[in-house]
Amino acid sequence: MLLRINPNNIDDRLIWQVANCLKRGGVIIYPTDTVYTLGCDLTHTLAYEKVCKLKEIKPNKANFSIVCYDLSHISDFTMNVPTPVYKTMKRLLPGPYTFILNGNNNIAKIFGYNKKTIGIRVPDNTISRAIVDAVGAPILSASIKNEDTILEYITDPGQLYEAYQGLVDIIIDGGQGGNVPSTIIDYTGKEPLIVREGAGVFP
Repeated sequence: MLLRINPNNIDDRLIWQVANCLKRGGVIIYPTDTVYTLGCDLTHTLAYEKVCKLKEIKPNKANFSIVCYDLSHISDFTMNVPTPVYKTMKRLLPGPYTFILNGNNNIAKIFGYNKKTIGIRVPDNTISRAIVDAVGAPILSASIKNEDTILEYITDPGQLYEAYQGLVDIIIDGGQGGNVPSTIIDYTGKEPLIVREGAGVFP
C-alpha cells in the first residue's frame, strides 16, 4: 500500500493507520530527514527478521539503528550516557545524526543476540517522529540502498513502491527523499569517532 502523508499537514488518521500496522508486526518504508528507511516495531521478532531478509543480512549480524521521538527513551536501551555526550545529543537532535552508544541488556533481548552497541536516531522529520509518537516506542531504522550507480539511495517514493510493493505492508510517500545519509558518531570509546560523514556537520 502506498500512503501519501503531507509532512507539512500531518493527518493523524493516517499516522494511526501506520502505527497500528507496526504494532501488528507490519513492516513499513518511511521518510526521515535524510533517506527513506525500512522500519518495524522492535518488539516483533518476525517483523525484524523480515527486515533482515529484505536487507539480505543475517539477524545476528544486523547493525540497525532505532528511531526515537526524543531522548526520553534512550535509557531503555543504553548504559549510562555521560553528561557531555547527552548535552551534545540534546544540542544536535532532532537532526541528521546517528549516535552509537553502549547498549544495555535490553538490546540483546530485542535483537536476539549479544549486541553491545546501539545506534540512536531522532530525525528532524515530522512524519517519522509522529509515527514513533503514535507507537509509543522507538522503531527500527534500516536505510534502503539503490542498485543505481549514480544515486546511492532510492529517493523517489514511486520507485520505492515499484520495488517493494508486496514485500512490505505500507510505503509512505512523504515527498522526495534525500540521497545523503546521517552522520554517524561513535561514542562507545574515550573520544567521539566519526564513522561516517553524512548530512550532519559535527563540530
